[in-house]
Amino acid sequence: MPSDVPLSDLHKIIQTTMGWTNSHLHQFIKDRTFYEPTPPVDDLCDSSGTDYTGLTLDELLKTKNDTMTYEYDFGDGWEHEIKLDAILPADEKGTLPKCTAGAMACPPEDCGGIWGFQEFKKIMKNPDHPEYEDYVVWYGGEFDPKTFDMEEVNEMLKDENYGVLEW
Repeated sequence: MPSDVPLSDLHKIIQTTMGWTNSHLHQFIKDRTFYEPTPPVDDLCDSSGTDYTGLTLDELLKTKNDTMTYEYDFGDGWEHEIKLDAILPADEKGTLPKCTAGAMACPPEDCGGIWGFQEFKKIMKNPDHPEYEDYVVWYGGEFDPKTFDMEEVNEMLKDENYGVLEW
């Protein structure tokens, strides 16, 4: 992906790649600093994070092997390590961002974190489980844990907002 991608767009790119719906809070963490979208202005949300508006990826990851964390859905507790593997020449064709690898289906939104996802997969592969039908209805159909469609992800990444719906 372009090194100067804004963190707000990086969030959308991750959402699309994971198949999520951009319906929970998120933040990036680098060197014990918490970067978040414009902090909430109401009294119910106490925020001590740094507003990342205008901040780009290359301002946080500068050299090979630099890392930061992306946290999403604080209730489910998804954490992703983002690592700078290489710095490549600029893509003159403008085909970035692009998913170059992937395997298996991502956890569905609101499945309960890693433990909930493990339970979800167990139930979805057992049609005799008493909760199977409820899970199929909740998920919206069958679930194949081996499914990942990189071509579909890359098509969505070409869309405005990288395929993410704005709420």
